[in-house]
This record gives sequence, structure tokens and C-alpha cells, in this order.
Amino acid sequence: MVDVRFADDDDMERWDDIVTRSPQGTPFHRRAALDVMAEHSGTTLHPLVGYKGQEPVGLLPVFELSKGGLTALFSPPPRLKVSYQGPVLVNLEKLKRRKREGRTTRFVDGCLETLEEDLSPNYTHVRCGSRYIDTRAFAWNGFDVRSRYTYVVDLTPGPDALIDEFSSDARRNVRNGHDDRYEISEGGAETVERIVEQVRARHEAQDEPYPVSTAFVTDLWRALPEGTVRPYACTVDGEFAGGMITLESGDTVYRWQGGAKPESDLPVNDLVDWRIIRDAAERGLTRYDLVGANERSISRYKAKFAPHLEPYAEMESGTLLMRAARRLATTVRR
Repeated sequence: MVDVRFADDDDMERWDDIVTRSPQGTPFHRRAALDVMAEHSGTTLHPLVGYKGQEPVGLLPVFELSKGGLTALFSPPPRLKVSYQGPVLVNLEKLKRRKREGRTTRFVDGCLETLEEDLSPNYTHVRCGSRYIDTRAFAWNGFDVRSRYTYVVDLTPGPDALIDEFSSDARRNVRNGHDDRYEISEGGAETVERIVEQVRARHEAQDEPYPVSTAFVTDLWRALPEGTVRPYACTVDGEFAGGMITLESGDTVYRWQGGAKPESDLPVNDLVDWRIIRDAAERGLTRYDLVGANERSISRYKAKFAPHLEPYAEMESGTLLMRAARRLATTVRR
């Protein structure tokens, strides 16, 4: 039996320890990130925790959005461009397959039963990272499950070996020098703001929505432990040209916000990605998640870094009306 409940103060004290021990844990599962996301998404956080006796089994952060008598649940919350959340599981590696799968299923069953009894959602949407592989319990509970994709660069061979696998233009771009013209450095809140504002301006120029606020990203940078959120800025001839905001957790660095097309004759984005790869490898990280391989135009750029394709799951349950409303909101706001 797995006992699932809404986390109390004692559970929240243990929350981050469970996240860091789980292979599915991401920076967006951390306690401080949950509070920031709830505030900026206008949702109510409901953190679920499951135990087998005294042993933790898993966590599931859920965000509630209620309006007009309808209740929608999300993990991750909408309109923040957070790619992954969903459940994290611990203490399963020592178990044989039958017990491991049984415990996973009972944890998900318990989470969904608790949410149904206490919140009675009209719609539920969950999107997991690529390391949450077994989504059958959601399907068995009536969820529609579909595959999405991301690219992940394996950093274990080291930068010198990796660059030989890059596309010819990527190799040329990062080897061509220009050292006297550009500088890439990590910054703080000001760098976060410049990167987010550049991305927003790029979206506006293309008449596309960009729901991520500068305040959300800077609050996240301040709330999470030092080194979790890393804003990289590239200056060309002394002027800001572009950058990327990454997040780190466990063995993985995530490429998150940035990468807007720069007004420069230098390959700014290639140079920034190359710096991120080298820094992450030097810190002992083994995976660079490029966060998304679902859009053809963006995938073409990301594929140049010799990544491998990894699926992740998006799951939803609810009425047809609520699903249609969700898709409309996604189209308009993201």
C-alpha cells in the first residue's frame, strides 16, 4: 500500500531531498520554484507526497486554476514555458520489476484519487520529463497520453570529442576565432532581464505571444540555490548581442530561455551553446537537454549539436470542452 496525501510542513522539509534523490527531479520540482511558479501563474499549489510506511515513494506538485465553477489542474502550471514537471519517484532501483511497477502504479492511483476526492477537477494536464518512462498508470486512469520530444546531448565524451560530431557549420562557427570581438560570461539579474526582453522583442516582431515575464525568471533566479539558474550573456564589440538562461539539476543542464536571433554577423547562439557545453562538462554534468524538439524550425538548429532524440509524455484528462479551452489558451498565450 502507498499512502498519498497533501504534503504538510514536515513533508515540505523533506521535499527537496526527495527531488535531488530522484532521477526524474528537475529544478522546477524544487520547493522554492513551486512557490514562484504558483505566484506568477495565478494558481494554487497542491503538493502531493506518497509513502510506503515511513519510506518516501514519490512527489507530485499540482497547480489548481479555478474559474467560473470549473477547476483545472496542471503539472507544470500553464503560461510559464516550463517544459517538464509531473511525478518524481524514489527508492525504486532496489526493487524487482513487478514490485517497482506496482509501487509506481499505486502512487499514481493514489495521487489521482486524492485529487478527485478533494478538488474534483474538470480537466487535468500533466507533462513529465524524459526520465519518467512508465506512464501506463495515467492511461489506465483514463488519461490520453501522447509523445513529445526533446534533444539531449551526451556530454560524457568531453567537448573535444563532441565537436567532431557537430554539423559542419557548427564546427566552423565555434572554431573560427573572433576571440577579439566577443565575450561570453555568466551574469545576474540584469543579464536575466536583458535575455528575456530580447526574446520578448523577437516574439513581438513576429507577432507571436511570449507569456514569460521578466519578474518570473528573476524571481526564480533569486529563489533557487546559487548555480541552479545560470544566465549566459554574449557581448560583441562591447554590446549585448544575445544569451541563454540555463537551469541545472543532478547530472543535467537545461537550455531554457534565450537564443533569440541576434543582430550580429557573429554566430552568437552557436558560441553560447558551445560555452554552455564546455562549462557543464567541466562541472561534471553529463546531459545537455536542449528542451524541445517538436518544432521543425527550432529542431533544425538544435540538431547541429549531435544530440539524441528522447521522448517525453504529455497527458490530459477531462471533458472535451475543457480540452478545447486548454488548446485555445495554449495557442493564444504560449
